[in-house]
Amino acid sequence: MIKVAITGNIAAGKSEVERFLMQHNYKVADTDIFGHQVLEDYKDLIVESFRPYDILENNEISRKKLGDIVFDNPVLKKKLESIVHPIIKQKILEFFEKNQNEEYVFVGIPLLYEANMQNLFDKVLLVYSNDRSRLKRLMIRNHLTKTDAKLRMDSQMSQDKKCEMADYVVYNNRSIESLQGQVRKLFFKP
Repeated sequence: MIKVAITGNIAAGKSEVERFLMQHNYKVADTDIFGHQVLEDYKDLIVESFRPYDILENNEISRKKLGDIVFDNPVLKKKLESIVHPIIKQKILEFFEKNQNEEYVFVGIPLLYEANMQNLFDKVLLVYSNDRSRLKRLMIRNHLTKTDAKLRMDSQMSQDKKCEMADYVVYNNRSIESLQGQVRKLFFKP
Protein backbone atom coordinates (compact mmCIF):
# COMPACT_ATOMS: atom_id res chain seq x y z
CA MET A 1 0.00 0.00 0.00
CA ILE A 2 1.29 3.44 -0.97
CA LYS A 3 0.02 6.15 1.37
CA VAL A 4 -0.35 9.50 -0.39
CA ALA A 5 -1.08 12.80 1.33
CA ILE A 6 -3.00 15.33 -0.75
CA THR A 7 -2.08 18.75 0.56
CA GLY A 8 -2.09 22.35 -0.53
CA ASN A 9 -2.95 25.70 0.88
CA ILE A 10 -6.50 26.86 1.50
CA ALA A 11 -8.67 27.01 -1.66
CA ALA A 12 -5.98 25.44 -3.87
CA GLY A 13 -8.24 22.60 -5.11
CA LYS A 14 -7.54 19.63 -2.83
CA SER A 15 -11.23 18.71 -2.68
CA GLU A 16 -11.40 18.63 -6.47
CA VAL A 17 -8.51 16.15 -6.57
CA GLU A 18 -10.11 14.06 -3.81
CA ARG A 19 -13.46 13.96 -5.66
CA PHE A 20 -11.77 12.93 -8.91
CA LEU A 21 -9.90 10.07 -7.22
CA MET A 22 -13.07 8.87 -5.43
CA GLN A 23 -14.97 8.89 -8.73
CA HIS A 24 -12.36 6.41 -9.95
CA ASN A 25 -12.77 4.12 -6.92
CA TYR A 26 -9.66 5.11 -5.00
CA LYS A 27 -9.93 5.13 -1.21
CA VAL A 28 -9.76 8.73 -0.01
CA ALA A 29 -10.10 10.18 3.48
CA ASP A 30 -10.56 13.88 4.17
CA THR A 31 -9.12 15.29 7.38
CA ASP A 32 -11.52 18.25 7.17
CA ILE A 33 -14.32 15.73 7.74
CA PHE A 34 -12.32 14.18 10.58
CA GLY A 35 -11.93 17.67 12.04
CA HIS A 36 -15.69 18.27 11.91
CA GLN A 37 -16.24 14.95 13.70
CA VAL A 38 -13.75 15.96 16.39
CA LEU A 39 -15.66 19.20 16.98
CA GLU A 40 -18.82 17.14 17.53
CA ASP A 41 -17.31 14.26 19.47
CA TYR A 42 -15.13 16.43 21.72
CA LYS A 43 -17.50 19.38 21.98
CA ASP A 44 -17.40 19.58 25.79
CA LEU A 45 -13.59 19.57 25.91
CA ILE A 46 -13.32 22.26 23.22
CA VAL A 47 -16.01 24.46 24.77
CA GLU A 48 -14.26 24.16 28.14
CA SER A 49 -10.88 24.97 26.58
CA PHE A 50 -12.32 28.08 24.92
CA ARG A 51 -14.61 29.05 27.81
CA PRO A 52 -14.07 32.83 27.69
CA TYR A 53 -14.98 32.92 23.98
CA ASP A 54 -18.34 32.70 22.25
CA ILE A 55 -17.90 29.68 19.95
CA LEU A 56 -21.41 28.20 20.10
CA GLU A 57 -24.35 28.69 17.77
CA ASN A 58 -27.59 26.78 18.34
CA ASN A 59 -25.76 24.85 21.08
CA GLU A 60 -23.19 23.51 18.57
CA ILE A 61 -19.63 24.66 17.97
CA SER A 62 -19.66 27.23 15.19
CA ARG A 63 -16.71 26.55 12.90
CA LYS A 64 -16.93 30.14 11.69
CA LYS A 65 -16.79 31.63 15.19
CA LEU A 66 -13.99 29.28 16.22
CA GLY A 67 -12.11 30.00 13.01
CA ASP A 68 -12.44 33.75 13.47
CA ILE A 69 -10.90 33.40 16.93
CA VAL A 70 -8.01 31.04 16.13
CA PHE A 71 -6.92 32.48 12.78
CA ASP A 72 -6.34 35.80 14.52
CA ASN A 73 -4.52 34.38 17.54
CA PRO A 74 -1.54 31.99 17.19
CA VAL A 75 -1.72 30.92 20.86
CA LEU A 76 -5.38 29.89 20.59
CA LYS A 77 -4.71 28.24 17.22
CA LYS A 78 -2.01 26.10 18.84
CA LYS A 79 -4.38 25.28 21.71
CA LEU A 80 -7.06 24.02 19.30
CA GLU A 81 -4.49 22.08 17.26
CA SER A 82 -3.18 20.37 20.43
CA ILE A 83 -6.67 18.94 20.92
CA VAL A 84 -7.57 18.17 17.32
CA HIS A 85 -4.34 16.97 15.65
CA PRO A 86 -3.67 13.86 17.80
CA ILE A 87 -7.24 12.66 17.21
CA ILE A 88 -6.98 13.27 13.46
CA LYS A 89 -3.67 11.38 13.38
CA GLN A 90 -5.39 8.39 15.03
CA LYS A 91 -8.23 8.52 12.49
CA ILE A 92 -5.68 8.53 9.63
CA LEU A 93 -3.98 5.43 11.06
CA GLU A 94 -7.37 3.70 11.37
CA PHE A 95 -8.12 4.57 7.72
CA PHE A 96 -4.79 3.00 6.66
CA GLU A 97 -5.53 -0.14 8.66
CA LYS A 98 -9.01 -0.47 7.16
CA ASN A 99 -7.69 -0.10 3.59
CA GLN A 100 -4.38 -1.95 3.88
CA ASN A 101 -5.06 -4.12 0.81
CA GLU A 102 -5.38 -1.17 -1.57
CA GLU A 103 -2.57 -0.26 -3.98
CA TYR A 104 -2.94 3.45 -3.16
CA VAL A 105 -4.75 5.25 -0.36
CA PHE A 106 -5.11 9.03 -0.26
CA VAL A 107 -5.65 11.43 2.62
CA GLY A 108 -6.59 15.05 2.04
CA ILE A 109 -4.68 16.93 4.73
CA PRO A 110 -4.39 20.69 4.28
CA LEU A 111 -2.07 21.24 7.25
CA LEU A 112 0.23 18.29 6.57
CA TYR A 113 3.47 20.17 7.17
CA GLU A 114 2.09 22.58 9.76
CA ALA A 115 0.85 19.58 11.80
CA ASN A 116 4.13 17.73 11.16
CA MET A 117 2.33 14.60 9.91
CA GLN A 118 4.29 14.05 6.68
CA ASN A 119 6.06 11.04 8.23
CA LEU A 120 2.75 9.13 8.13
CA PHE A 121 2.91 9.05 4.31
CA ASP A 122 5.01 7.49 1.56
CA LYS A 123 4.35 10.30 -0.93
CA VAL A 124 3.04 13.86 -0.83
CA LEU A 125 0.94 15.39 -3.63
CA LEU A 126 0.73 19.18 -3.46
CA VAL A 127 -2.11 21.00 -5.20
CA TYR A 128 -0.77 24.44 -6.14
CA SER A 129 -2.85 27.41 -7.25
CA ASN A 130 -1.80 31.04 -7.58
CA ASP A 131 -2.67 33.34 -4.70
CA ARG A 132 -5.06 35.50 -6.72
CA SER A 133 -7.19 32.49 -7.70
CA ARG A 134 -7.13 31.12 -4.16
CA LEU A 135 -8.17 34.47 -2.68
CA LYS A 136 -11.11 34.76 -5.08
CA ARG A 137 -12.25 31.16 -4.44
CA LEU A 138 -11.93 31.54 -0.67
CA MET A 139 -13.90 34.78 -0.54
CA ILE A 140 -16.73 33.24 -2.58
CA ARG A 141 -16.70 29.80 -0.94
CA ASN A 142 -16.52 30.96 2.68
CA HIS A 143 -18.29 34.31 2.29
CA LEU A 144 -15.24 36.14 3.66
CA THR A 145 -14.03 39.68 3.27
CA LYS A 146 -10.76 40.13 1.43
CA THR A 147 -9.03 40.92 4.75
CA ASP A 148 -10.37 37.78 6.48
CA ALA A 149 -9.54 35.59 3.47
CA LYS A 150 -5.96 36.93 3.34
CA LEU A 151 -5.58 36.36 7.09
CA ARG A 152 -6.46 32.67 6.63
CA MET A 153 -4.18 32.32 3.63
CA ASP A 154 -1.30 33.97 5.48
CA SER A 155 -1.68 31.62 8.47
CA GLN A 156 -0.29 28.74 6.39
CA MET A 157 3.24 27.91 5.29
CA SER A 158 4.02 29.29 1.83
CA GLN A 159 3.13 27.17 -1.18
CA ASP A 160 6.63 27.59 -2.59
CA LYS A 161 8.19 26.07 0.52
CA LYS A 162 5.73 23.17 0.32
CA CYS A 163 6.67 22.63 -3.35
CA GLU A 164 10.25 21.95 -2.27
CA MET A 165 9.05 19.29 0.19
CA ALA A 166 6.40 17.53 -1.94
CA ASP A 167 7.00 14.49 -4.14
CA TYR A 168 4.44 15.59 -6.76
CA VAL A 169 2.97 19.00 -7.61
CA VAL A 170 -0.18 19.49 -9.68
CA TYR A 171 -1.21 22.96 -10.78
CA ASN A 172 -4.77 24.22 -10.49
CA ASN A 173 -4.55 27.49 -12.39
CA ARG A 174 -6.47 26.44 -15.48
CA SER A 175 -9.41 24.11 -16.04
CA ILE A 176 -10.64 21.23 -13.90
CA GLU A 177 -9.87 18.96 -16.86
CA SER A 178 -6.25 20.11 -16.78
CA LEU A 179 -6.02 19.36 -13.06
CA GLN A 180 -7.62 15.93 -13.53
CA GLY A 181 -5.26 15.14 -16.40
CA GLN A 182 -2.24 15.81 -14.19
CA VAL A 183 -3.61 13.50 -11.47
CA ARG A 184 -4.46 10.84 -14.03
CA LYS A 185 -0.84 10.78 -15.30
CA LEU A 186 0.48 10.27 -11.78
CA PHE A 187 -1.80 7.54 -10.43
CA PHE A 188 -3.79 5.87 -13.20
CA LYS A 189 -2.47 2.86 -15.07
CA PRO A 190 -2.16 3.38 -18.85
